[in-house]
Amino acid sequence: HTPGTVREALDLLGRHKDDAKLLAGGHSLLPAMKLRLAQPKHLVDLRKVSGLSGIKEDGGTLVIGAMTTHYQVESSQVVKSKCPMLAAVAAQIGDPMVRNMGTIGGSLAHADPAADYPAAIIALGAEMVAEGPKGKRTIKADDFFKGLLTTALAEDEILTEVRVPAIAGKTGAAYMKFPHPASRFAVVGVAAVLSVDGGKVGKASVAVTGAGTKAVRARGVEAAITGKAADAASIQAAAEKAAEGVDVQADLQGTVEYKSHLVRVFAKRAMEAAAAAVK
Repeated sequence: HTPGTVREALDLLGRHKDDAKLLAGGHSLLPAMKLRLAQPKHLVDLRKVSGLSGIKEDGGTLVIGAMTTHYQVESSQVVKSKCPMLAAVAAQIGDPMVRNMGTIGGSLAHADPAADYPAAIIALGAEMVAEGPKGKRTIKADDFFKGLLTTALAEDEILTEVRVPAIAGKTGAAYMKFPHPASRFAVVGVAAVLSVDGGKVGKASVAVTGAGTKAVRARGVEAAITGKAADAASIQAAAEKAAEGVDVQADLQGTVEYKSHLVRVFAKRAMEAAAAAVK
């Protein structure tokens, strides 16, 4: 099915229910179909739906259509100037083919536990706009990821827009990851946003991806660095708390101990880079 509007796409979801799957860039759904992990009878292709792609600034907020590709995010001059960390995250996803076809909305709605965007949008305090039969609603990034491949989106809703606050003055942001050498997914990735004034961290927002079944906020790090000097010693001390409260899971990439170590290492690197980016 190739609907031309969001309403047409929603009608198709309502009509076919569990037999239907949304197709965005295809880099999550098509591999699942090849492995017979997903066998939908109906594909609702969103590529021709008007108004679902594009990037604009709206009063200090970046408004990114859900069907905007990773490459469009990576190469956008608006994103580079207002939220360079998000452009850097997009540039680290997969390979050129994935970045040219994959979409920010598709990635977020799929909620792969090793995806790059989730940690970034949590740390940046982004919001997702979903549209369903009852209209639109806004979901905060902290409330969006519910578990393994599970989000707050209802089965009859479509993610239409991602709203990301622009990086304001005296604030730096960075994303650092240990990539899987084949897939480029994050074995562990950490996003950090630090507001620094007078040499001290006034506000910190840090999130982790890859370590567990979903991206989560590293509250121990945030509490440990807030109010402290943005120096190497304080960052190192705060990074030691990076795995606290994170449900680190062992997998083919490493043990709980190994991945917890990576969380601490990359929390330090991300905070150092964020502090260095403060203007």
